[in-house]
Amino acid sequence: MLKQKYWMLRCEEIEPELQKIINEYLKKLSLENKAEATVIKYRSVLKQFFIKYNKPLKEITADDVLNWVNALNTEGKSPRTVLLYINGLDGFFSFCYEEEYVDAILVKKRWRPKLSKALPKYLTSPEVARLKLNAEKLCIRDRAIVIFALSSGCRRSEISNLNIENIDLDNRTALVTGKGDKERKVHFSEECALLINEYLSNDPRNEGPLFLNKYGTRLSDARIYEIVVKLRGMANLPSNFSPHWLRHTYGREMMSRGADINFIAEELGHSNLDTTRVYTKIPTDELIAEYNIYME
Repeated sequence: MLKQKYWMLRCEEIEPELQKIINEYLKKLSLENKAEATVIKYRSVLKQFFIKYNKPLKEITADDVLNWVNALNTEGKSPRTVLLYINGLDGFFSFCYEEEYVDAILVKKRWRPKLSKALPKYLTSPEVARLKLNAEKLCIRDRAIVIFALSSGCRRSEISNLNIENIDLDNRTALVTGKGDKERKVHFSEECALLINEYLSNDPRNEGPLFLNKYGTRLSDARIYEIVVKLRGMANLPSNFSPHWLRHTYGREMMSRGADINFIAEELGHSNLDTTRVYTKIPTDELIAEYNIYME
């Protein structure tokens, strides 16, 4: 049985001609190297919308879209989730307008919720120390994963997709594939290099997935999530701690040490420097210590 393409929508409740147009749009996104997770989210949004408003495309109105957005707000969806839904519809209807499937722009900019620019979650120096101390209780593979994430700033999906041939232990660099299948070179610590070397010495291999599961196949990013979150209780970390905190901890640490913002952006795979600049707004340990002196 052939595996369904991730961008393909199949739903008996949506008429075939409309499904064909939706799949045309989703395939276009995949060909533009949009992240698979993003395409899947947009596929879900379009499926939900057109199950509710199952009528010919040209009969869909801006009021239909607005009513649906208002219903999302009434249901208590977070502003970020509502924005995701709006973006999913906006991209599709803009595509339909360009291809003349619809005669008007159906999504208005003013409908987008304004998101508060919350600072990224990160670990403090004492929390990092507890994390590393408790990571020593893990198996060598899991410890290598945690230290790699902490010292490279990589996403867990990027760690999952690492191959042995992507790793240069002598120069402590790795070639990772980020969002949109874009490759970039990242650096990692000497401690991490030693851990990876020890891990591979127990299972000598020259190519293929770097981190394997118990079945000898590639370790999934979901399993990496479980490995990292396991340390939450062990190291007495905040209750909402997740692997992405390690990425933000890396960004904050690099910024506080005076690393060039362009270098940090390249290491993290940020295409927009504004995404990286958020780390300049996080106080350094020195500033926090100085604040505590004056507030005692």
